[in-house]
Amino acid sequence: MIGQLINNPIAFVFWIIALVVAISIHEFSHAFMADYLGDPTPRLQGRLTLNPLAHLDPIGTILLLIARFGWGKPVIFDPYNLRNPKRDSALISIAGPISNFLLASVCAIIVHFLMNINSTAVDVLIALLQSIIVLSVMLGVFNLVPIHPLDGFKIVEGILPDEYARQWHELQPYGLIFLLFLAFPILGNVAPLTRVISPVINGILGILLPGTSLF
Repeated sequence: MIGQLINNPIAFVFWIIALVVAISIHEFSHAFMADYLGDPTPRLQGRLTLNPLAHLDPIGTILLLIARFGWGKPVIFDPYNLRNPKRDSALISIAGPISNFLLASVCAIIVHFLMNINSTAVDVLIALLQSIIVLSVMLGVFNLVPIHPLDGFKIVEGILPDEYARQWHELQPYGLIFLLFLAFPILGNVAPLTRVISPVINGILGILLPGTSLF
């Protein structure tokens, strides 16, 4: 994928902009929700901002460019500052993906109204918005995978009854191993994780941008 983008400099620039916007919105939403629910930790760490420099993770950003999945710098919060740590941790976690889907939906609505305007400037804007839509959907769906350190892990933990939630939490130390195992091709050219999330990504893109298929 990175080779295709480099061969198209404009697409590459749009993809970088989309990546920065999608990650910044995602991580800011985690920080905002934590602050709203009573934990000042993200604000004290400078994460309650849309400044991309506060949110970009080098490895996660590179992977988004190369492998179509990745992440931003995790927002740290203290569950002891939350009124209902189990529930509120899940709300903080789900805020990121929801913000990506909302961003993608707003951009799709704007694209819909711009489609009938014949203008080079408008065409450029549409292309940029389409990149933001694609990246936002990818980031949102990927982070819903229930494997630590992705948001889906905490979301599932917040939904499960207390006994099962404790057992689920015990899987946390092994999350990165599971994630790396699933995220890279083992048999064939497609990673197991891609096989799972690609239909979901394509389904959402098919609604927001009819005729668009990423994988």
